[in-house]
Amino acid sequence: MVAEQGTPKRLHFDFVGAVLWLVRILAILAVVIGAFVSLTSGRLSAAAWLNFVVIGIGQGAIYALIALGYTMVYGVLGFINFAHGEVFMSGAMVGAFAANSLAQAGMWNSSPILSILIVLLIAMATSTLVALLLERVAYRRLRNAPRLIPLITSIGASFFIQYAFLGLFGAQTRTYPALSILDGFISVAGLNIRYADIMVIGAAVVMMVGLYTFVERTKAGRALRAVAEDKEIAALMGVNVNRTIVLTFAVGGAMAGAAALLFGVVFRTVFFFSGFLFGIKAFTAAVLGGIGNIVGAMLGGLTLGIFESVGPSLVLTGLGIPSAHQLKDVVAFLALVLVLIFKPTGLLGERLSEERA
Repeated sequence: MVAEQGTPKRLHFDFVGAVLWLVRILAILAVVIGAFVSLTSGRLSAAAWLNFVVIGIGQGAIYALIALGYTMVYGVLGFINFAHGEVFMSGAMVGAFAANSLAQAGMWNSSPILSILIVLLIAMATSTLVALLLERVAYRRLRNAPRLIPLITSIGASFFIQYAFLGLFGAQTRTYPALSILDGFISVAGLNIRYADIMVIGAAVVMMVGLYTFVERTKAGRALRAVAEDKEIAALMGVNVNRTIVLTFAVGGAMAGAAALLFGVVFRTVFFFSGFLFGIKAFTAAVLGGIGNIVGAMLGGLTLGIFESVGPSLVLTGLGIPSAHQLKDVVAFLALVLVLIFKPTGLLGERLSEERA
């Protein structure tokens, strides 16, 4: 009996994997070298770096609130609602008119808390209404269509809302009136924290904790999670799928409306195209945290805000790149690319996949 000779194994070279590892190594080296040069140069004090972090958390909180709408719709319907940035813009635009009306009536600075609450309710109601109209007019009939169709529809709806607001309110920038109660800052251990950042961070934390509690602890939240898991099984168990999907759009719109007020208070200017860049960054935050994961959207927004605030001074300036702060948008998207290279599912996407498995 002749012994059977085994065929020699061929070595398989993974070119794509090798390139990805090369990019990972170069990225780590660039970040480490840039950070080392910036930190050892003594150009900025520790308090200045902490200020960058606080500002980044404040901006990231706005991204997180908008990102919740992206991730909730994706979790339930499985497509990206690219018109969600315009849902945010609509709340900011109408909120600007409401804020200026209150300022003309003398309420904006004489009763600031009441005025903020009024504008908050108006912005949330506007964004919720626009989100519900989108769901009813643009998306409801496409629920069983291939995913590419509602995706293209959302892009068209985004342009429609942009130019509808352009036609209604013009191309000029609308300005929120200054709020005297938010002028100045508080000093904590040498760290100067603006009152506006404190309000934004505090309000965003309350909103996000409230949403998480709603999703995890209420009957409607359990229905939402059941529909996200499997619509057919949820319907067989007695869940009203249509109402749950409408609720998803409503909650996402309300969160975008809350972000719109915080955006107006901090940045103070808004126009018909404001939703585009913030919408793209919020989508980036949702992907960064793990698309479809609510906690991931929150974490992704905060992470993106910190990257965008700290990155230019920490890495780009250390690498000798001129006008680093003008490249903060580039830093935000590079952060997404780098995170996805190291962890393609996002920061919390793998945990979500394991639960569903």
